[in-house]
Amino acid sequence: MKFRRRQRDTVEIGLAPLIDVVFILLLFFVVTTTFTRETRLKVDLPEAVSGAPMQETELRPLEVLVGADGSFSVNGKALVKSDLSSLMTSLQRESEGDTSLPLTISADGKSPHQAVVIAMDAAGKLGFSRLRIATVEAQATP
Repeated sequence: MKFRRRQRDTVEIGLAPLIDVVFILLLFFVVTTTFTRETRLKVDLPEAVSGAPMQETELRPLEVLVGADGSFSVNGKALVKSDLSSLMTSLQRESEGDTSLPLTISADGKSPHQAVVIAMDAAGKLGFSRLRIATVEAQATP
């Protein structure tokens, strides 16, 4: 007996439903994912082994001294209050409005970091563009 072979149905994968499923999965992952930004930085501060000496200029330099307790002194004159507004007022008075003068910030090694940032912020707000931070040359360890 001779049996006839049945024709096989051609199997097709519909792309439209497949694309729909992929878009739904993509939407699900985008909505449920949380994006966090790591703000912790591990910083090893460098030691000043060498540096360029201060150049002599015809302009009279301004010097801000930051003490170990966070107190400020501008050109040897101690400030009564150690805040941003009094430092800005003193810098404005000493510079007589000339922001092209070189400004040197000399901070004690044990001074709070916030005090140094306040000094830099005052210089930036007043428009000083020639800013230096004084360091001491590191001692060679035997």
